[in-house]
Amino acid sequence: METSRETHHEITTPTFASRASNDNLRGRLSFGRSLFPEDAVARIFKPSRSVTTSGTARTKGWRLVFERRSAPFIEPLMGYTGGHDTLTQVELEFLTLQSAIRYAERQGLSYVVQRRATKPARRTRQPLVQRPKRSSHAFSDTTLERLGLSALQDSYDQALDGAATRNDPSGPESWSSPMDVVSDRTLSLQAKRSILMNWAWTEYLVDQATNEGMPENKRPSRLDEVEQALLALERDAERWNSHVTIDRNAA
Repeated sequence: METSRETHHEITTPTFASRASNDNLRGRLSFGRSLFPEDAVARIFKPSRSVTTSGTARTKGWRLVFERRSAPFIEPLMGYTGGHDTLTQVELEFLTLQSAIRYAERQGLSYVVQRRATKPARRTRQPLVQRPKRSSHAFSDTTLERLGLSALQDSYDQALDGAATRNDPSGPESWSSPMDVVSDRTLSLQAKRSILMNWAWTEYLVDQATNEGMPENKRPSRLDEVEQALLALERDAERWNSHVTIDRNAA
């Protein structure tokens, strides 16, 4: 909340073409005396909407109240909170801030103006794009690192992320051997990587179930076959890239 404090000890009598509402139509103070004590401090603020309602009644204008000049006390007989400063019970309403300030200056009051803090411009939230957090990604990184192919981790992550878009088939259900995926000419390199890595993940789960005494479909794991197929796939890809580079240099 932005707060500005202005203190006036001398009473001034400005000239106005027309008076704002609740200026009490008072003219010059007789004998230069204020109606309020010399140590009175007024606080001018714009009322906020109540948090318990959506209504905006009594929030259009400005209010002038007085700061407490003495500490409250507990009344010993009934336990009520009391005080000797009755000025805190005074509350004046004004249509405009200028009208409230003119009133305080005319009465020779020290006053504080409290303004609402301006709201920062709302930032448009950008859609958050995250890679699907799947166990197969962590398994893929670990497998590639074990096979000495850690440099291809990002490529395999991209291949796994695009599996749903390409509608890649399941390896064990579509091919009898992992090497058949490597030799399938209808598949792209990304599709082969995705199919073989997902196949490796499936065989890894079979291997884990077997070690825990719960063999999957009562068959041994084929994880070693899939890993050999992955190595063969990357050897073929590297050989293909070498041929392309040689042909470009020759041209």
